[in-house]
Amino acid sequence: MRSICLLLAACLLLCTAPLHAADPQPTAQSGEFIVLTGGVSLWIWEKWKAAPHDNWWMNFVRASRIRIEQIEQQVPGAQVTWLVYRPAYLARAKQDNNDLISHIESVRDAFHVKLIFFDKPAQVFDYLNYGLDRSKTKIADFEYFGHSNKACWMFDYSNNIDSASKAWIHQDDLAKLNRGIFSRDAFVKSWSCHTGESMSQVFRKDTGVSMVGATGKTQYMDDVLPIISTPGGKWVR
Repeated sequence: MRSICLLLAACLLLCTAPLHAADPQPTAQSGEFIVLTGGVSLWIWEKWKAAPHDNWWMNFVRASRIRIEQIEQQVPGAQVTWLVYRPAYLARAKQDNNDLISHIESVRDAFHVKLIFFDKPAQVFDYLNYGLDRSKTKIADFEYFGHSNKACWMFDYSNNIDSASKAWIHQDDLAKLNRGIFSRDAFVKSWSCHTGESMSQVFRKDTGVSMVGATGKTQYMDDVLPIISTPGGKWVR
């Protein structure tokens, strides 16, 4: 049910036993590498909570930057495209009185990636399916950084509505992805909470490609990729 996207998803709670994993290595050496970045919450909604989300506006941008740098080191000359949900950063910029869009663009300039701001989830599907000629340029790597629950990537969690989302990709929407857009050895990973509990399985059914996802919550860090913070949680396909 799509209503699951409106449920509380406290993805960033600290835990006494976070689980680290080795940094991923791309399996494909050619094709397009796509990083999808969701938006951060607003402090106006979060500041009164016992475990607030997104104290730092770069929560997901920083993790995306780390991964982009890794990809470029692991696959020299990689064709990297970065999709960022713009409305959330415009809203957070107004709250913080800080030009966050320019900061995001500075990451683009530093790593020479193709940056595409999107305003609606449908634009993500449009780019994945038709952004390039997929008969010639397959998607070799696709990774998501942002808020989620087990069945939904939430691009504006607690940014437009407190503890809820109005902009998302639900697992029921994954059938909109065209078959054959991913390379056979594509690496796909959702670095967000809970997606290994349901969304990963639906992704594989609808695309034929495995997606790594977490069982439990993930924790975003300053200088490393997200880790699993739920005891007993793990990365699964």
